[in-house]
Amino acid sequence: MTTGLTAGVYTDWSSTIMPGLGEVDDRTFVGAFQALDAAIMNPLFLGVEFTGSLLLIALALVLHLRSGQRAVIVWLSVALAAYFVSVVITMGVNEPLNQQIRSATELGTDADFTAARALLDEARWTAWNTVRALVTLTAFAGLAWTLVIHRRR
Repeated sequence: MTTGLTAGVYTDWSSTIMPGLGEVDDRTFVGAFQALDAAIMNPLFLGVEFTGSLLLIALALVLHLRSGQRAVIVWLSVALAAYFVSVVITMGVNEPLNQQIRSATELGTDADFTAARALLDEARWTAWNTVRALVTLTAFAGLAWTLVIHRRR
């Protein structure tokens, strides 16, 4: 469930939020992005969804290692690897770009907001966010398939 929720958040950002923000002026973009970034930094998303997904998938894998259910172990491993890739992308690309725009303070002129918006590199952020949405969806699909296999036994 947490993996599906996280995949939904990433997909929503790529398919609606960033295209919507792409249509606004620099001042609105920076203010809205900073507000959305601050709002997502909460225990529910960071603790339960983002980190919880990784821990829960790993726990499920560990609990099934002795089960002898090879197919379940394979698909849990796929889910864990895919989700781990999303974490690497988050920490290696998206979060550093978020930090760039987060650090833009004392903005007063239109030029300040234009420079702050450029710090994010929207095209790069969105492209990598789409990749992390796809790998997180892959993790979710792997987990769903694991349930199908497990139920058949």
